[in-house]
Amino acid sequence: MTAKFDLLVVGGGILGTFHAYHALKKNLRVAILERNSVPQGATVRNFGQVVPSGMDLKWQNFGRESLDIYNELHAQADLTIRKNGSVYIASNDEEIQLIEELYEINRNNGYESVLLSKNDCIKKFDGLRSDYCKGGLFFPQELSVDSADMIVKLHKLLQEKMGLQIFYNTTITETGENGTHCTAIATDGNEFTASKIIICGGHEFKTLYPNIFNESDLEVSKLQMLQTKPQGIYSLPGNILTGLSIRRYESFSECASFQKIKSLEDPKSFEKKFGIHILFKQALDGSIILGDSHEYADAKHADDLGYDLNMEIDEFMIHEAKKIIDLPTYEIQRRWFGVYSQCKTKDIFEHSPSQNIHIVTGIGGKGMTGSGGFSKFNIDKIYA
Repeated sequence: MTAKFDLLVVGGGILGTFHAYHALKKNLRVAILERNSVPQGATVRNFGQVVPSGMDLKWQNFGRESLDIYNELHAQADLTIRKNGSVYIASNDEEIQLIEELYEINRNNGYESVLLSKNDCIKKFDGLRSDYCKGGLFFPQELSVDSADMIVKLHKLLQEKMGLQIFYNTTITETGENGTHCTAIATDGNEFTASKIIICGGHEFKTLYPNIFNESDLEVSKLQMLQTKPQGIYSLPGNILTGLSIRRYESFSECASFQKIKSLEDPKSFEKKFGIHILFKQALDGSIILGDSHEYADAKHADDLGYDLNMEIDEFMIHEAKKIIDLPTYEIQRRWFGVYSQCKTKDIFEHSPSQNIHIVTGIGGKGMTGSGGFSKFNIDKIYA
């Protein structure tokens, strides 16, 4: 079989899918080549929140554009998207200072946020402990998604409404450019041709260009997450980010007090060692997703991180979560880890092995939030 397109996107995760979407908006013939029956990577193994509030200014702008794109697409089909906002809960005076400084930064940038008093937070979030909460910063435009369901529904929407073609269970083993067109060859011998190829999958990048991969500054992060059993009639709206998130997220590093506050932290603490910050999000079935942790290794040594779950990390996260919110149950029904790649020295990895073949990957933890806006920028650049 030979199939001809304007653009082939290798990798059907959120970054690849949004590249395909913006190419389709240019009336291009686009196909996604996805090695699994549905995406299995970082896109479906993340926390499922769209939070531009956590990013530096450049990526916040991409994230804000992503919010508009998600809302536009959700108006056409139910993508499991809930516009119920994000809140950062401060647990002490240092964190209060940081959220007040971030509030001013966002006010100057025109991004809506609302400072909440301790009483505001207690009233808004059922079970939030008064001995933990000192105040909050709320971002009403931000979104929650159930990532695994969302990406499948998004694929279906783009197929039905925009003519996207997706070839699942298609592992690409070779790509090349001969001067007139680009070619991608699958393990079953099928050959796809197009004017351009964009490779967005980390596994595909490693397979297709191993030397470039091994010489890159990509690293991988392993994240552990947990999911409680359904909480009955209990409702927890939005994405709940807490004191350790305030001390971790890039947006707060732009606050005047950040470096001084960080310098006072214990560098040998358990949460530092495993990059833990405590997040809560209610899933569609009423359960609560808790997370998460971060362990790092160079991408070429990703297997060193192992495939086991560290129970000490899980126990620590549950212990800390109980200090923050009294849930009806902390009985866990599911535990898993995700892995994403990121660059050590840049915000995202970009390399072009030839004029019309582009590798775009390593978006890190920014994928769910930033891919919509960044992909538009990148497609415009590639097709300038």
